[in-house]
Amino acid sequence: MGKRKTINVISLIFLLLMIVRTIEIIFVKTDQTWICENILHKICCILLIWIALDMLKSNWRDLGFSREGFFTGLKYGLALGISTFFLSYVTEFIVLFGMGKHPSLQFYITNFSLTQTHTNGSSLLAVIVCIIGNMVNVWAEEGLFRGLFYKIGMQCYSQKTANIIQALLFGIWHITNVINPVLDGSMNIAAAVFMGIGYILLSGILAYEWGMCAALTGTLWTGASEHLFNNFIGNALHTVTETGADELMIIRITLSNILSLLFVLVISRKKIQHK
Repeated sequence: MGKRKTINVISLIFLLLMIVRTIEIIFVKTDQTWICENILHKICCILLIWIALDMLKSNWRDLGFSREGFFTGLKYGLALGISTFFLSYVTEFIVLFGMGKHPSLQFYITNFSLTQTHTNGSSLLAVIVCIIGNMVNVWAEEGLFRGLFYKIGMQCYSQKTANIIQALLFGIWHITNVINPVLDGSMNIAAAVFMGIGYILLSGILAYEWGMCAALTGTLWTGASEHLFNNFIGNALHTVTETGADELMIIRITLSNILSLLFVLVISRKKIQHK
């Protein structure tokens, strides 16, 4: 497959799924229901990957969802997620204390958003639905970006270039999160552009890191487990003060993403030096 055809295939699949994603976000708004997750386009994503794998005479194992390395990847992914979020929550608390506020942690389920929040309570059912929704989300996004797009890209590009391509697309994938705030008037165009760039950078950082994890381990499990942990923590563990909840979530998310990338870069450099 030539470079032009590779880009065309990736662009076509991405554009098709972006259309479905946008329709769900604007009209269906599944994340603002008891599901707390825009899950319908993720199911479409999984089905499309299945079709693509069948056409390529390939399978999910070839994308990186192999049995080998599952527990190792789970261990590393959780270690990255827990350590980086611990440090970012501590930093967030220090900043809030410095502002004269009295933060505390509260556990309840919401949709994950820097702009619009829908609360779904803290019942066992809400937690189970959140976990299942995030598992579908991780399966779809890891399978599409670090799996299908990464593998297709590497047929014509270097590993680094293929990783940059999937990371950029993953960042663009998340700018749809500013659509509803603009439509309902809670965010102006200038703020939406700023938030959109922020989504591209923050999501792109994680996507690039998870692509590195896939290259280092040969599977998607490290990135997938950290992805699942990050999403669940974002949905469930909130910093609350007398003036609101998650007021400085942007600090927490930004710091955890940067720390996670730095950790993986250090590990990657040490592995290269060892070889």
